[in-house]
Amino acid sequence: MKIAIQGIKGSFHHIVAENYFGENIELIECMTFGEMPNLLLNGTADFLVMAIENSIAGAIIPNYTLIDENDLAIVGEYYLGIHQNLMSLPGQKIEEIKKVYSHPMALLQCRSFFKDYPHIKLIEDTDTAEVARRIQENQLKKVGAIASDKAAEIYELEMVAEQIQTIKNNYTRFVILQRQESLNNPEVTKASLKFVLKDESGSLGEVLMLLANHKVNLSKIQSLPIIETPWEYAFFADLVFEDYQEYKNALVDIRGKVSSLKILGEYKNNK
Repeated sequence: MKIAIQGIKGSFHHIVAENYFGENIELIECMTFGEMPNLLLNGTADFLVMAIENSIAGAIIPNYTLIDENDLAIVGEYYLGIHQNLMSLPGQKIEEIKKVYSHPMALLQCRSFFKDYPHIKLIEDTDTAEVARRIQENQLKKVGAIASDKAAEIYELEMVAEQIQTIKNNYTRFVILQRQESLNNPEVTKASLKFVLKDESGSLGEVLMLLANHKVNLSKIQSLPIIETPWEYAFFADLVFEDYQEYKNALVDIRGKVSSLKILGEYKNNK
């Protein structure tokens, strides 16, 4: 299978791809999320692995838009504990490191650690693993990267400090995307929807009540502005349920309370 990921080998997306699909896969590396959907739509990739939210930083809003606008289907999810590590060429001590490069999110997650090392300059970069590869290829001394332990292994770097993220219980949720939704999956216990409410007082409350009546749990809801109509919003929601038919019955009831409803995916709850 050909799996497109954001980042390169050694990135957290790479780890998720192997954990979800196994190691017998062909990776397609993308430096931005925006270039990923076309790889799926034109048949270059069989699946996409895309981060959608983090337990600290919250939702990755642009990725919701990418999924919606390209009519991609969520067919699975994976939660990965994010462990950030400081690494460099072998034999270097932290006192010798002058610059550390990494993705802005990784730097943010580890900023408290570097308060004890004011001599180190933190510099934003495009990808955690890409910095690790660059250090190895160019034999950059006095330079560190913040990345996964897999990146250190692949690019033969030495751990200077392990698990330096401020909050140790840090998870990112990734979604598995395909061109068309898998139908009749007996393990479906979760769904992702996009809906736009009617311009009526209390309409969101009524939708939530209908879900509760059918024993469907709203695990997440995220609003995004509708660009074409200022001050109106679309809602992206994740629903968790045990009875698939009750969930389908809830959708029937909800359609009467919204102006539009789109199923982005039905899949197994993997939290």
